[in-house]
Amino acid sequence: MSTEQIETTYDAHAMEAKWLPVWEELQPFRADDEAVRTGGKEKRYALTMFPYPSGDLHMGHAEVTALHDVIARYWWLRGFEVMNPMGWDSFGLPAENAAIRNDEHPATYTYGNIDTQAASFKKFGISFDWSRRLHTSDPEYYRWTQWLFLKFAERGLAYQKYSPVNWCPNDQTVLANEQVVDGRCERCGAEVTKRELNQWYFKITDYAQELLDDLDGLASTWPDRVVTAQRNWIGRSEGAHVDFTLHLADGSDRVVTVYTTRPDTLYGATFMVVAADAALAADIVAPERREAFEAYLAQTRKASDIDRMSTERPKTGVDLGVTATNPVSGERVPVWASDYVLADYGTGAIMAVPAHDQRDLDFARAMGLPVRRVIDTGEENPESSGVATTGDGTYVSSGVLDGLTDKKAGIATIVDGLEAEGTGTRAVNFRLRDWLLSRQRYWGCPIPIIHCESCGAVPVPEDQLPVTLPDMRGADLKPKGVSPLATATDWVNVDCPRCGAAAKRDTDTMDTFVDSSWYFLRYCSPNEDTQAFDPELTNAWMPADIYVGGVEHAVLHLLYARFFTKVLADMGLLEVREPFAAQLNQGVVINEGKKMSKSLGNGVSLGEQLAEFGVDAVRLTLVFAGPPEDDIDWADMSPAGSLRFLQRAWRLAGDVTSAVGISADQGDSALRKVTHRTLHEAASLIEAHRFNVVVARTMELVNATRKAIDSGCGGADPAVREAVEAVAILLSLVAPYTAEDMWERLGHTPTVARAGWPEVDESLLVEDVVTCVVQVKGKVRGRLEVSPDISEADLEAAALADPGVQRALDGAEVRKVIVRAPKLVNIVPA
Repeated sequence: MSTEQIETTYDAHAMEAKWLPVWEELQPFRADDEAVRTGGKEKRYALTMFPYPSGDLHMGHAEVTALHDVIARYWWLRGFEVMNPMGWDSFGLPAENAAIRNDEHPATYTYGNIDTQAASFKKFGISFDWSRRLHTSDPEYYRWTQWLFLKFAERGLAYQKYSPVNWCPNDQTVLANEQVVDGRCERCGAEVTKRELNQWYFKITDYAQELLDDLDGLASTWPDRVVTAQRNWIGRSEGAHVDFTLHLADGSDRVVTVYTTRPDTLYGATFMVVAADAALAADIVAPERREAFEAYLAQTRKASDIDRMSTERPKTGVDLGVTATNPVSGERVPVWASDYVLADYGTGAIMAVPAHDQRDLDFARAMGLPVRRVIDTGEENPESSGVATTGDGTYVSSGVLDGLTDKKAGIATIVDGLEAEGTGTRAVNFRLRDWLLSRQRYWGCPIPIIHCESCGAVPVPEDQLPVTLPDMRGADLKPKGVSPLATATDWVNVDCPRCGAAAKRDTDTMDTFVDSSWYFLRYCSPNEDTQAFDPELTNAWMPADIYVGGVEHAVLHLLYARFFTKVLADMGLLEVREPFAAQLNQGVVINEGKKMSKSLGNGVSLGEQLAEFGVDAVRLTLVFAGPPEDDIDWADMSPAGSLRFLQRAWRLAGDVTSAVGISADQGDSALRKVTHRTLHEAASLIEAHRFNVVVARTMELVNATRKAIDSGCGGADPAVREAVEAVAILLSLVAPYTAEDMWERLGHTPTVARAGWPEVDESLLVEDVVTCVVQVKGKVRGRLEVSPDISEADLEAAALADPGVQRALDGAEVRKVIVRAPKLVNIVPA
């Protein structure tokens, strides 16, 4: 149904055209830094995850910002000084790939889309403080991204090393572990392989324990699944480092340390396995086994980590032709290379205990290696059953542990022995690996390093920052396995800042997650040109009081942002160590039960919805659809119904005839009670993020007000004005154009968004009567209006006397009466 068919007097698009320029002039949401710096007003920092500039806004943008805006506007109404900024995560692969497809420069594509999205956000009526707008691809921003990189390097937290890395063959760039999902690139879906490259890393592992510990303080305000995802990704385990002595083909020995969570099973370690792509394997392989090893290594590099870790995958490997001495038994065991061990797990080597680890057992059976049970769990011996036993039991064939049944004691005994012999120590290990940040693409923040043959990797002097991207218009930016920047010879070739010799710039760019790991700090002083951010202002605003965005960033962005915040705190630039005090994840907008897709023909255009129903109806529909974390199926939504409701609410303002500022004390008491109860409930509902229920309560208040007017109360009753003003204020959270227009019709000057939250009269929250439901054999047979403090005896008598109940009983004797005063009576006939 179109707008014109519903009501010509309520013109959604005319209201948008009317109020948008008024808000542009008033700038009602510009936060006052001084009020927060001096402590003159209590602050609230409302943060939403900033978007990529890929085309115009879509339904996902509409949902997250509509939900986010409820909180920000509510805080303004409650009298807080609110910072609600917006910017664009404008570097990265999506923009670069789109620009290549469209045969244009990434900057042209990026900034064109930013302008489009900015205009759309403004039309959508979101309460952003546009004076704080930033783009991560601006040199004024990435100058400080580079500065932070250099500061991390000074602290030993940024370093370069050769290692096997995740490689996306489609995007022709490396990926961090967190950017590989089910063995595929999380950006394009291509199957990820491995390459050996010299890459830059951030040493996030130095903060692994703190990142894990501090999740305890976030558990009550962050979604459970996000906290759990981070705990699992960090993956702390306790065990031991155990030294095995390798006996190499040339007669020399080499000590290799392995990590194990079960040192008590060392007597069952019948062989060792080294990751085929670990440097250790290539170093120790016997000459006569090298050809077979290198062939196997080439095969290994074609497999993703996910595939390699699969328990369903057949086990393969190659004997390296060397042996190792088990430090507790003295037994010599063979050393193999296989792809089921990963190079970045510990030293890339494991002790294999096949009786009690299924992957080790599968490998042993495939290669004909011995299996020795060292814990008798009462189950069939794994050597004959082919099923590893992982439970507790009695130690057997385990030397000093034989007969013991206490696992904790068994571990302690073995580790004590290792430490006494100098062949092992207690240890803690983490699944988390250092953050690989190099990218072989053009559209990113250049790494501020110059490589000199004499001096090595030399930081670009701070007074030469930013290292800006060369324009490269007309150049071929298609991915080729090395950064396109390598072809910009005038940019690449420079003098070494230390010795003056000929040198070359680093041609990789940074992962865009580096840009987004500190943008929320830059918002606090976005125009600062002498430092990354003003510490005084940042400490006044931080942490963000709410962070709204998708759960897909549960590990990636949120973990990196937490890491950055902790490092900056250690640098003395921040007082907080956690960036986001609370987090809210929104669901996704689907259609007809499926993710929106052009190929499925179920896409929904935000622009078309706005053109047909208007901004307010779409916003209201999104907020009213259900709890924020639930998915929204647009096929089940009714923006036309939302539009009809907004029309009814808007008409109320035209019915009010009482004067502005008139006291409602003498107004209709029943309507006043509904108004004040609605406001009272709305506050607690918003703070609990039950925004859809707030909309439902607002609808009930509109209905109650219309009923009061039509039943003779009339528009002159001050209680009607009070109710309609409350409706306008509540609607300003979700339907700002309608609310603003109502506010003007009620005789007020703009803007309703800064009108303040109405004071609730506590005396009007006391219920005079409540509705008691009376059931007979579980079926509702009557409803009684009773006093809230009615006694159980009086309520029982009233229920039994109700005509509907009498008819239901039809003369039958009453066996039991269950009374839950004042709201329920259940009568059980004989």
